[in-house]
Amino acid sequence: MSKKILVLPGDGIGPEIMAQALAVLARLQRDFGLDIEIEHALVGGASYEASGRPLTDETLQRARAADAVLLGAVGGPRWESLDISLRPEKGLLGLRAGLGLFANLRPAVLYPQLAAASTLKPEVVSGLDLMIVRELTGGIYFGQPRGIRRLDNGERQGFNTLVYSESEIERIGRVAFETARKRGKRLCSVDKANVLECTELWREVMTRLQRDYPDVALTHMYVDNAAMQLVRAPKQFDVMVTTNMFGDILSDCASMLTGSIGMLPSASLNAAGQGMYEPIHGSAPDIAGQGIANPIGTILSAAMMLKYSLGAPQLAERVERAVSAVLDQGLRTADIHTPDTRRVGTGEMGAAIAAALG
Repeated sequence: MSKKILVLPGDGIGPEIMAQALAVLARLQRDFGLDIEIEHALVGGASYEASGRPLTDETLQRARAADAVLLGAVGGPRWESLDISLRPEKGLLGLRAGLGLFANLRPAVLYPQLAAASTLKPEVVSGLDLMIVRELTGGIYFGQPRGIRRLDNGERQGFNTLVYSESEIERIGRVAFETARKRGKRLCSVDKANVLECTELWREVMTRLQRDYPDVALTHMYVDNAAMQLVRAPKQFDVMVTTNMFGDILSDCASMLTGSIGMLPSASLNAAGQGMYEPIHGSAPDIAGQGIANPIGTILSAAMMLKYSLGAPQLAERVERAVSAVLDQGLRTADIHTPDTRRVGTGEMGAAIAAALG
């Protein structure tokens, strides 16, 4: 049966990088039996310009009806003056909440060809294969109350609420333990339990869950130490699990270990296995329209979609091999370019990967 994909290119470089991922999927359709139907819709700033809202009810309903959602990026300075409820990022958060996408999987894998592109020494990062499991629909990004209020003395005060229930912690914990069980059987839970009661509960629940996964070694680490350890000795980690905000920050930190944030994909999954797939980078409005953005993170996000939502792991592996083959050829976009490689643009990189599928 054909699978339905909703494509949301978004803003900035989103349409450019999405075009390359769609070219790869088109080649898989034409030559390798991928049976999909693709629909398009707007989200973020593009949606605001068309409808006055960063996410319409119609788009959310279409996302719910799809087997998977493939997203480019949202946001940009042209919308920063809007009320926070109308900013592009609210469209992204609305999709996550509306689809129940509580589990965010963010792999950080260093392709051996890119060891020289990392800002760290090759011996520190070579062989890196890390998975960050980020809770995505709770925590301080969604907690209530929130806002900006005026105090009795006339001063304004901003406030946000960090809140997690036991059930929210348990469900992301189980995803993390199951993920670790399929990998190196090592899980590091990242919190700030020495300061934040909310993450004291987080640590307590993770420790309790470990009894159900005796084959997985569980460790705990404060988030500030985890950030330092990611730079000092990243290969000590196999799977990390953490809160929404901590995961947002740590995964961007981990991205530079791989050479560029443009290399990293992500999968956001709900309890039914439906997913939204997107590169972890932003909309990069400063380079939008120049044809120089790295499409690999988006192409690898499509590969994760093939694996987790479309039941086509062999095709996912084919895409990953094609990316590696093109890197072997010495092709590099600006963000991963080194003097001994050939610099190419967004379209040429995408076309090379599509051609390398076999």
